[in-house]
Amino acid sequence: MAIDYAPLVVFFAVNFLLPPPLAMTIVASLTSSLNDMDRLAAIVVARVIVATAAFVVATVAAMIVSKVKLGRISPMLWISGGLVVVFGGLTLYFHDPRFIQMKPTFVYTIFAGVLAIGLATNRPLLQGLLGAAYPGLTAEGWGKLTRNWAIFFALMALLNEAVWRSTSWNFWVGFKLWGAIPLTLLFAVANLPMLMRHGLKMEEDAVTDIPPEG
Repeated sequence: MAIDYAPLVVFFAVNFLLPPPLAMTIVASLTSSLNDMDRLAAIVVARVIVATAAFVVATVAAMIVSKVKLGRISPMLWISGGLVVVFGGLTLYFHDPRFIQMKPTFVYTIFAGVLAIGLATNRPLLQGLLGAAYPGLTAEGWGKLTRNWAIFFALMALLNEAVWRSTSWNFWVGFKLWGAIPLTLLFAVANLPMLMRHGLKMEEDAVTDIPPEG
């Protein structure tokens, strides 16, 4: 789980802790796009560019660490990481934060759609991805868990759209760390009573893997 969320912590830290003058100096050394902006707008754009670049680098590093440490990169990390690189790259190229802000919406929508297709075809795909984290869970339990996560991801896609379209860049970055992650963890915990009724064995290392935040 640390591998999934470490890039987001880097994203948050760079955005809020890097001094604005330093961010502007870094960006100004690479592009002249800040020259025609007032200082406030230039600070926002500089933060967007530097934080997004750090996010992309940290995401690629997390995928490499996953491959080296675990011997594999999970399908969910491939999807999330790939979209970070694509949408982060678009944000860096166009100096437009909207691309990276839309990325979670695409991630959540893809996850919700894939899980919904699995349910429709009677193949709870979460079992193949997270089977080791939920030992003893019955087929009915996997079906309900898949349904619940599909609904959750669909709602999170809508929530991300509402947040980035109606608030500031800094608020949205804070929401990703202090809103989306806690919501995901709380939702995973809220499913435990249902899972235990369907055979889940609560071992020391059980339920340590959950779908990543977008």
